[in-house]
Amino acid sequence: MDAAEYVRRVLDTYRATPGTCGVARRPDRAFALALHARGVPLEAVENALVLAASRRLTRPPDAPPLAVIRSLAYFGPVIEEVLANTAGPDYYRYLRLRLPHWLAAQRSR
Repeated sequence: MDAAEYVRRVLDTYRATPGTCGVARRPDRAFALALHARGVPLEAVENALVLAASRRLTRPPDAPPLAVIRSLAYFGPVIEEVLANTAGPDYYRYLRLRLPHWLAAQRSR
């Protein structure tokens, strides 16, 4: 996959991730391009966004609300965690399946 396609797919995924502002800015594009230059697999980035969104959505109901994520760089540490982790694809598939339920539960609070 060339750099332009990689960046487009990363930014599309970022914009669609629950908890983000839904807008990609120039620094987000630069961060995505840097991920491509490092050879970070697109799947790892997608898994990191799902993991972070899942963690945010499954916080205790009485926890203070979190601010909207306004930068793709917010996910940098989670991307590194996913790269270092040995969780299999089934775990991330499970998170993707549960994400809509957690999002609905949060909205109903």
